Amino acid sequence: MKSSILATVFATGAFAQSGAWGQCGGINHSGATTCVSGYSCVYVNDWYSQCQPSAAAPTTTAKTTTSSAVATTLKTSTTTTAKASSTTSSAAAATTSAASGKLKWLGVNQSGAEFGNDVFPGTWGKHFTFPDNAAMQTLIGQGYNMFRVAFSMERLTPNTLTGAFDAAYLKNLTATVNYITNAGAYAILDPHNFGRFYGNVITDTAAFQTWWTNVAKQYASNSKVIFDTNNEYHDMDQTLVLNLNQVAINGIRAAGATSQYIFVEGNSYSGAWTWTQVNTNLVSLTDPQNKIVYEMHQYLDSDGSGTSATCVSSTIGAERIASATAWLRANGKQGIIGEFAGGANSVCQAAVKGLLDHLKANSDVWTGGLWWGGGPWWGDYIFGYEPPSGTGYTYYNSLLRNYTP
Repeated sequence: MKSSILATVFATGAFAQSGAWGQCGGINHSGATTCVSGYSCVYVNDWYSQCQPSAAAPTTTAKTTTSSAVATTLKTSTTTTAKASSTTSSAAAATTSAASGKLKWLGVNQSGAEFGNDVFPGTWGKHFTFPDNAAMQTLIGQGYNMFRVAFSMERLTPNTLTGAFDAAYLKNLTATVNYITNAGAYAILDPHNFGRFYGNVITDTAAFQTWWTNVAKQYASNSKVIFDTNNEYHDMDQTLVLNLNQVAINGIRAAGATSQYIFVEGNSYSGAWTWTQVNTNLVSLTDPQNKIVYEMHQYLDSDGSGTSATCVSSTIGAERIASATAWLRANGKQGIIGEFAGGANSVCQAAVKGLLDHLKANSDVWTGGLWWGGGPWWGDYIFGYEPPSGTGYTYYNSLLRNYTP
């Protein structure tokens, strides 16, 4: 999401206030300690407090420490491009082709391993956590068949993009992936870094390719693993975004990972509603295995950031992805909505249903969608999808289950 708890790691300087759902306190926290208007700093555990509209109950797991150097030798500079305008397009613009009327995937994003982003490498159970297996098993039992596991590149390879793995972090990440895939679901590896490493835009494409080759080798034999090149590139040179996606594909295939799908993401936070204004050059991406899926994100609040529980209208879901549907079909591509959510209210519920109905009606080009977001530390987060009591889960589970494969 555009404004997530990761935001502070990518800033060039300290924020005066932490944004919605951002970190605002905890041992060794050096960032903002107050929240924007409408949010209060809520204690989650000794190492993590969060800007929330209401109090959240802390949830922790067993604590395991990781130990690696923090310094990075990769030095890059940020290239900023203008953001696309956020105009919506009519759902009628997308014409339905021969579609099965059934989604291939429906799942839930899993956050936690990317938390505590101002403390590297951090300690499991203090600065970050991993998804809860029991919660994911509940969802798998209800028909959800995909989980997008967010993690931090800086924790996986603490020194440089081409450096060695942190063994403990890799072990925990792999245990999560294996749990998901052994249960019969798909696990998306999501480096939740916004095209950056230690806050700097990644411009070393050769190093990025090597990073992906090294990562993909760990999972090359698991056909239920999916590789997501990076979460939500933004404010970057558009050709660089194209090149980073392409070298990621090249690196993954060079690792011998030839059976897996690769999810590519676009600039401007990979938004579906701005895709045809920003990311049309990504049509030229190539994969010898022909298993590219274009991952787009779509929120339904006024600025599309996913920071408000208020949706623009009851029809905004289908409207905001219509132009992307037409683009996918015109170019013979397949896509997935890798993040979507709406507030726990009737207007948003209708908008979410409209979005899912649109995906299902256009399943010749849309493979599915993933709700944002699950994970054990979300507390009372407006979109939290953690069984049994997450706000989004309790309000939307009965609806989303109608769309499971």
